[in-house]
Amino acid sequence: MRTIRVESSAATILLTEAPEPKVRDRQTGEIAKDAVTGEALMTIGVVYIEDGESSLIKVTVPEGGVTEGLILGSPVSLPGLIARPWESVFNGQQRHGIAYRAAAVTPAAFPAAMGATA
Repeated sequence: MRTIRVESSAATILLTEAPEPKVRDRQTGEIAKDAVTGEALMTIGVVYIEDGESSLIKVTVPEGGVTEGLILGSPVSLPGLIARPWESVFNGQQRHGIAYRAAAVTPAAFPAAMGATA
C-alpha cells in the first residue's frame, strides 16, 4: 500500500508511552525487525496535537532511532513520519487502520505559545 508523508512541523507531539520492543508474534514473543535492515523495531505512544485537535497514536521506530533523554509527557520530534493504511482479515473479521512509522524519536521543545504565561 501507499505511504503518506506526515507534515508535523505545526504539531505538538508529546511522549505518552516509553519505547518498547515491537512484538511480531505474541505467541512466540518474536520481536519485529525491519524488512530491509534487519534492525529491531520499537513502538512508542504519543499524543499528536494540531489545530486544536489531538489523537493518541502508536509509532514504530527502529531501535537505533530511539534517542536518549526521552521523558514521558515531554515534547518529541518524529523525523520522517509516515502513515500507511492497512487492512487484513483475522478469524473471518475484516480489520483496518493506519500504521505510523518514523525514522527516529528525539526530544523537542514546547512551542513558545504553549510555554508562555500571561
